Amino acid sequence: MRRFLRHPSDMPVELVLRKQDFVPTQRLNNISLGGVACNSSRGFRRGTAVELRIPLLGEQARYPGVVAWCHKMDDDYLVGIAFTDEDTLFRARMVEQVCQIEHYRRQREQELGHQLQIENVAREWIAQHAAEFSDASLS
Repeated sequence: MRRFLRHPSDMPVELVLRKQDFVPTQRLNNISLGGVACNSSRGFRRGTAVELRIPLLGEQARYPGVVAWCHKMDDDYLVGIAFTDEDTLFRARMVEQVCQIEHYRRQREQELGHQLQIENVAREWIAQHAAEFSDASLS
């Protein structure tokens, strides 16, 4: 089973439909190299071509993928976005790591009551979480 990194909910994402044919469900079992799970205000059918966008990181933070699964939650949906090529997966994982570090920085600043240097926070996050983050990419 593929694993999907859980995107931090305080870093908003947009899921935008792509103009591409629907991917048949039987093909979804083999195409994913891994992906990201994120919250969405709307549900999507499995196989729907989407683009994952992270507006806080600018126009370059756009990653084409396919909806691998979609689960209804209390107030929204949890959507698994599968990436189908290694380049997109690599770029998305790097951006997800940046998002995880930023989420961690916000948490630590709230706990401590003052601003922290991002470089120090990044080193701390890497020391504590890099191994589990790396493991999440395994098929």
